[in-house]
Amino acid sequence: MVTLQEVSEARATRAAARRAPGRTGRSVTWWQPVVVFAVLVGVWYAAAAYYDHVRHLAFLVPYPHLVLKAIVWDTGMDGTPTTFDHDLWSALGRTTVVSLAGLGIAIVIGVIWAMLMIQAKWLENSLYPYAVVLQCVPILALVPLIGALFGYEFVSRVIVTVMIALFPMVSNTLFGLQSADRAQRELFQLQRAGRGAQLVKLQIPAALPSIFVGLRTSAGLSVIGAIVGDQFFQRGNAGLGVLIQVTASRLMGPELYATILIASLYGVAVFLVFGLIGRLAVGRWHDFG
Repeated sequence: MVTLQEVSEARATRAAARRAPGRTGRSVTWWQPVVVFAVLVGVWYAAAAYYDHVRHLAFLVPYPHLVLKAIVWDTGMDGTPTTFDHDLWSALGRTTVVSLAGLGIAIVIGVIWAMLMIQAKWLENSLYPYAVVLQCVPILALVPLIGALFGYEFVSRVIVTVMIALFPMVSNTLFGLQSADRAQRELFQLQRAGRGAQLVKLQIPAALPSIFVGLRTSAGLSVIGAIVGDQFFQRGNAGLGVLIQVTASRLMGPELYATILIASLYGVAVFLVFGLIGRLAVGRWHDFG
């Protein structure tokens, strides 16, 4: 009879075998993304030159070095410093607070929601459709209601973030809890283990890879939710969403691109950080991509 320890060792061996070729490949092909990046920058410069000298609409596609300058240090037409760089980092800080607050709430609600549904099939049939409905309802349709009920500042931004980031946590956690080995579940039942013991000692450990996949997905969506909520509710302290709209309305090309670039890099950073946390937490026992 195969023991649980032997199964875990076999999984670890397969995961190590899968990861080994990837590490070798990455050490050899690290230059390929660099080449692609250089090509993209070259295309960007070509497009900027076209819009500058042919279309005479330089603000639509600014030169990359002007965007970098707007991120690091911005100067006005007369060479005097402006406050855009300060506004950019302040807006990033506010967007970060909103996204992390919404993500934390989405994690708690999503995990609890999935744990409730795993207790009985009738609970899953009763609750899961509402998770799907929450995912499918257009956020724009709920903006007037959310604003009327909770105001147009921080709380409403967090609510929009939670609504956008919640579904991956619910669906992935539920899938992970349901993926516990059937033979192990029967063993727990033979030992007359209660639902709580089965949940804590069997289902949650088995669900950890799926939970962290959902967490990584929700982390990326929380950044989108924070920026979208910022654009919907433009009162209070402005974040990156408001800054994008302001720079676009004022035809501030380098500043607009700088804000979009910082927002994108922040989303990638959040995705990578939570992916790293997932690998550190479960990578030794599971093949966590």
